[in-house]
Amino acid sequence: MKNESRPHDLWRIARQVWRAEAASVRNLEAVVDPAAFGRCVAMLAACRGKILTAGVGTSMAAARKIAHSLCCVERPALFLSPGDGVHGGLGAAQRGDVVIAISKGGNTREIVNLLPAIKIKKVSLIGVTENGDSLLARRSDLWLRVKVAREPDPFHMLATASTLAVIAVFDAVCVALMEVTGYTRAQFAAIHPGGAVGDRLLSPKRADSPTGRRV
Repeated sequence: MKNESRPHDLWRIARQVWRAEAASVRNLEAVVDPAAFGRCVAMLAACRGKILTAGVGTSMAAARKIAHSLCCVERPALFLSPGDGVHGGLGAAQRGDVVIAISKGGNTREIVNLLPAIKIKKVSLIGVTENGDSLLARRSDLWLRVKVAREPDPFHMLATASTLAVIAVFDAVCVALMEVTGYTRAQFAAIHPGGAVGDRLLSPKRADSPTGRRV
């Protein structure tokens, strides 16, 4: 029979999860190497080809989000399925491209299987993992360490805080890229004409305030 929890118990769990995840993001200042972060931004700013992101499981979700965010700041990016990659999909990776491979432990089989071809094709590799001794970290051109103290769930297994931390790191990378590349509001308006954001960008009658109130 399933455990029956009272509403205030469920709310307590929610607060614990949010606090744990917020703490993980705050702690990134102490976890991420500033020099590695700077090199990551420089590599992506200098890339004249494509940026390919790869991950499986929850890392796949992070990789897809990162690819979209990079496109939003005019860094052409797409998600590469590690499973499809070793069945011909790696043909998308060409010299001059950059691959961002994400694996919490750094030894995920599907990610490791991509590494020989990435080296042969002379594609730059950014490895995102908590494990500096892993194959991914050791074979990357740049190791970007992202680690959390623990996941919020009782078993320390559900990759929630760690996935959020990876996304937060690359949110910062994208904002830094906007600064480094001189990204403009006009550029954003050209590629994001849809939705409420597009309305704010394209309407001269809307202020830049978060509320979007007319002036």
